[in-house]
Amino acid sequence: MKIRFRLLGAVLILALLGAAFYYSRSGENLHEERTIFGANDKTTVRLWYTDEAMTDYLTGKAVEFNKKSKTARAEIQCVSGLEYLEEINKASVQGDNYPDVFIMTHDSLEKAYLAGLAEEIRKPEIFSDDSLGFSDAAKNAITYKGKYIAYPYYFETSSLLYNRTYLEDEVRARRQAEIDAAEGELAQAAADAGEIEGEDITQSEDAGTVNSPEFEEGEIGEASEESVLSDEEVNDGVQKMLPTTIEDILLFADNYNAPDSVESVFRWDVTDIFYNYFFVGNYLNLGGQAGDDISQIDVYNENTINCMSFYQQLNQFFAIDESVVTYDKVLQDFIDGKTVFTVATSDAVAKIEEAKASGKCNFEYGVTTMPALNGNYGTRTMSVTDCLVINGYSEHQDKANDFAAFLCGENTDACYLSSGKLIAHEGIPYGNDSLDSFVDVYSKSVPMPKLMATSNFWVQLEIAFANIWEGADVNDTLKTLSENVKLQINGTAVEEERLPDATVVITEGQEE
Repeated sequence: MKIRFRLLGAVLILALLGAAFYYSRSGENLHEERTIFGANDKTTVRLWYTDEAMTDYLTGKAVEFNKKSKTARAEIQCVSGLEYLEEINKASVQGDNYPDVFIMTHDSLEKAYLAGLAEEIRKPEIFSDDSLGFSDAAKNAITYKGKYIAYPYYFETSSLLYNRTYLEDEVRARRQAEIDAAEGELAQAAADAGEIEGEDITQSEDAGTVNSPEFEEGEIGEASEESVLSDEEVNDGVQKMLPTTIEDILLFADNYNAPDSVESVFRWDVTDIFYNYFFVGNYLNLGGQAGDDISQIDVYNENTINCMSFYQQLNQFFAIDESVVTYDKVLQDFIDGKTVFTVATSDAVAKIEEAKASGKCNFEYGVTTMPALNGNYGTRTMSVTDCLVINGYSEHQDKANDFAAFLCGENTDACYLSSGKLIAHEGIPYGNDSLDSFVDVYSKSVPMPKLMATSNFWVQLEIAFANIWEGADVNDTLKTLSENVKLQINGTAVEEERLPDATVVITEGQEE
């Protein structure tokens, strides 16, 4: 028996040596983690990410990919977000369990690319897939120097959130007011003609019917019947009432008979640039379309001056205390029915639905495109895209691209249902108008620039917004901001020629 086992062992050794010789002659890359026992063994592709909310979803997608792929298997690992790129670089240089693919916000792509941690993607044809529909915003987010250096995965942006129930009630109330006014005019005309006595011109409090023996039933009509609007009519009324400009919100506030629960018609987090950026987003240029061109810097211009002056004037209409306002509080006030309009990110949808399910929110809501400031100045929101980056150190570039493209091409709402993240293309059937609105807003948004040289610009811009809200001179503040950012980029001081002061003035709609 021992001799037989020895002979069997010798045969196995010879087989191993023969297989090794074959692979060395065939040029097969042994780093692909294939064993010499056959093609069923797969290359391992590692994915790193930092958001724990993605764990369940990514686990399921990895299992799905592993079943589908005949040559690769995916492993996922949630790691700390602290010094994320530095840790990826360290692991990659040391060759110690580094990621082949990693998820990162697009604004750090220049840093990753220059460090050799990002490569031009190998499956750009995914952007030509009409069933997915990647917007310019998604493609600009992952573009650097004319190359696609990542796959857009999921996104965040902000837009206008409104209390639909309040607007529906207002549509009905205004319709009732129109009916009451029409009946009053008709009755007054009858009185002027001597058909009825003035003291008979009274209205029933419960139905609004003109009480006069001279009128047959139905001649003027029962107000209670005429004021009932169909769902379609109410919806049309709400659509017409949705603001197309911020000035429309001011006009709404001026004419709104708010219920006792409403504390403010419009409130948003004025301390966070993500919710303020839309005021200047249409006219401020930091790096061009893809946010990667250092030669395109335009912060101080007549448009930004007028837009920021408009922003400053809103303080007298919607007094918001910077010292106490936070996004969480603003959103909670909206959920509690204390505001009609606010600026929110897509996470608001899940929070409102959760509150409704638990009985803590009893109204309907909606999301609409961010309004322009007025008839002359438009708006544009900012967006951040989390993307799938192919590690330049990876020895499995093709398979890493296969896995990234597989994730990027998700065509169901599974990611949102599992993690609350909205996929960065337009082909997902969410079955929720509010989520669809965020996708639409994202497609027209300005991706946060990826220039390393302007990395602290957002802190400076946030400070500028805060100072202007509190009354600082708009022209001087923007002039100084522009000079500071150009000094940071060029290394030499720049003196901007002073531009004319703002001419835009808000004159109506002041809230009590």
